[in-house]
Amino acid sequence: MPESESTVSSAPAITTQHCPPPANSPEERARRVLRMERDAIDHLIPRVGPDFARACTLLLACKGRVIVTGMGKSGHIGGKIAATLASTGTPAFFVHPGEASHGDLGMITRDDAVVAVSYSGETAELITILPLIKRLGVPLVALTGRADSTLSRTADVHLDVAVEHEACPLDLAPTASTTAALAMGDALAVALLEARGFTRDDFARSHPGGTLGKRLLLHVGDLMHRDAELPVVTEHAPLSAALLEMTRKGLGMTAIVDAEGRALGIFTDGDLRRVLDAGLDVRTAHIGEVMTHGGRRMRAEQLAAEAVALMERHKITAVIVCSAEGRLEGVLHMHDLLRAGVV
Repeated sequence: MPESESTVSSAPAITTQHCPPPANSPEERARRVLRMERDAIDHLIPRVGPDFARACTLLLACKGRVIVTGMGKSGHIGGKIAATLASTGTPAFFVHPGEASHGDLGMITRDDAVVAVSYSGETAELITILPLIKRLGVPLVALTGRADSTLSRTADVHLDVAVEHEACPLDLAPTASTTAALAMGDALAVALLEARGFTRDDFARSHPGGTLGKRLLLHVGDLMHRDAELPVVTEHAPLSAALLEMTRKGLGMTAIVDAEGRALGIFTDGDLRRVLDAGLDVRTAHIGEVMTHGGRRMRAEQLAAEAVALMERHKITAVIVCSAEGRLEGVLHMHDLLRAGVV
């Protein structure tokens, strides 16, 4: 009897596929919010036109400060707009509209301009102070989502920041609308910055505590070691004396000068290692024989950021600072730049 063929059923192959997260997952919710806020900004672009240019003209002509005001979430956005204006060349500060009607309105002078942020354009605290703002005769720029609102109609210039929907699933919490107002405020600040010819140096002067400010404002002369802190020996000094000077001053180097105080070179820990490798007698050698002639030099008035670039380019940790005549004035070490936050 012929052997019957047995049918072997094989199990289906197991494949690993990346399954997209469900529609109600945190990732998808986040993506939906970001898309809606991105769209809110995209829809602002076609609205930037003559009204935006007029707003810039009014704020540029302001001889005093730009007063930004708003309630609730719009107030938080207004505070950020004021801070951005102030740090980019347009003197500005935020005034709470509720406090304004109880005395703080005295902060606004006839030389100022007002930027009011209210999505509805009907915020009670803002509407209360509108007559007083108009009585002062100061320019009023409104950022609202309703062109027919009281604030929009009262303002000298209205900037439309309306959004189709909030990113909040209830279409209630200010989300897309605050993003749109913030972006429009940034657009105003940057347009004014460019119109004023505001520079990186100007920015640094208003941010002295920041890294950029330090990089742009600090000079070599502000950080260098000088006078009693300056490690220096003459060219005829014994190497042992130079090593003692390096130890006393703690910078891992010393400058070498002639009898007139002109810088001749530099001697560092690296040079000492090369001396020892060469088998020279540290007790009998003179610094003039083993120093690095010339050395990397800078002027005291150069930016500290230039010193960073020089040290990084030549892979060194210290430079000597000389006058135009070549006289030694100081020494700058990489540690000084690190402590000052320039690096």
